Amino acid sequence: MSVTAVRPASEDSIYYPGWGVLGAAFVGVMVSFAPIIPYTFSLFLDPLHAAFGWKRESMGGAFALAAITVALISPLIGLLLDRISPRRIILPAILLFSVALASLSRLSSHIGQFYLTFFVLGLAANGTAQFAYTRTILTWFCRRRGIALALLLTGSGIGSILIPPLTEGMIQHHGWRDAWLMLGGIALLGVPLTAILVRNQPEKPLVRTDRTASGVTVSAALRTASFWILAFITIFSAFSENGLVTNLAAILTQHGVTASSAAVALSVRGGAGILGRLLIGLAIDRISPQRIQSFILTLAAAGTLILAFAGSGPLALIGAAVLGAGLGSEADVGPYLLARYFGRRHFSVLYGLTWTAYAIGGATGPLWIGHLYDRAGRYQPQFIVYLAGVAFAAVVLSLFLQADAKLPENQLNHALSTTVASLEGTPEPCAAKNAS
Repeated sequence: MSVTAVRPASEDSIYYPGWGVLGAAFVGVMVSFAPIIPYTFSLFLDPLHAAFGWKRESMGGAFALAAITVALISPLIGLLLDRISPRRIILPAILLFSVALASLSRLSSHIGQFYLTFFVLGLAANGTAQFAYTRTILTWFCRRRGIALALLLTGSGIGSILIPPLTEGMIQHHGWRDAWLMLGGIALLGVPLTAILVRNQPEKPLVRTDRTASGVTVSAALRTASFWILAFITIFSAFSENGLVTNLAAILTQHGVTASSAAVALSVRGGAGILGRLLIGLAIDRISPQRIQSFILTLAAAGTLILAFAGSGPLALIGAAVLGAGLGSEADVGPYLLARYFGRRHFSVLYGLTWTAYAIGGATGPLWIGHLYDRAGRYQPQFIVYLAGVAFAAVVLSLFLQADAKLPENQLNHALSTTVASLEGTPEPCAAKNAS
């Protein structure tokens, strides 16, 4: 039998050191890959087309390359995060990310340079984003885990509110090259607090130390239906989200919305994500996370459908708000469910595999929309309706996950109990909470 570590102070106290770690992680996520690349990419499509004549599908291919790189590298980053200090991963990734962003200001007409830079951005992406910080937050929080994860991801929402208008303003007044330089400087803002505060919760055993954190093995998790349901929900959500968001500014302007209103719509999507994440964070510690996931996926699909026919600024803002309330919150539920079902023993590796799933969807969505655009010569409403259909498919899958979690003796619970017993580990402290 092993003894669970004693935490230095209550999570309800403002003096609990985990809140300082969370604050530093919040800032890091706010200026990471997550808000910068997806939410500014569409703002550069028209300027780059005007400068070099590049097609939408070709430019979307660079984003897809970054997403594929994220897919391949995330499990390795997760393996490292399970073994070494997070700062040794995060700080070099931020520096690489910043330099790569700034180098885009030196683009030439050779699109290969654009592709190479986005490959490097993909290598650094999850070392800068919530993926790298999440495991650290899990080590500090149990009772307040839901709201802690929500606040962490709110950093991305704040960034997605502030960064698109700043980028659009820089493009309008100083050009796209200076806009890339500005983004490279913004990315460095995460360095100081991460260097000072971000660290895993230290173990303080009373009698003897657990050989490792509680939870199942990777192979055991991969044998469960629930892991694969979560993975395919992620693929469908990412396909729909990235296919829309990476083209959203161009889609709206082509449908009669002004460029400034399109940039505001991107910010509204981020702002709605903040509100959604905070509400979900408060709710997820109290009610079924599976039901929450189904609800927010439905919101995301509905928002996508509204944006398919958004021909005015107000309608675009409504669609962006509904979309943001859904997609801004779904990212909270995924890691929460992973930790609940499979524990922290190999959390970062499993989280990395779900990011691989995200990258598969995130790579193919923009490519598909870009291909349809180049064939039709314009963004047609049915293209976005297709994306909404894919998003609704994720809703259907989430209902299967909910049903699986309700079964008292399902295969998932059997795999968990068998594997944990074989490891002689302690149950994940938060794993038994919020059963449906």
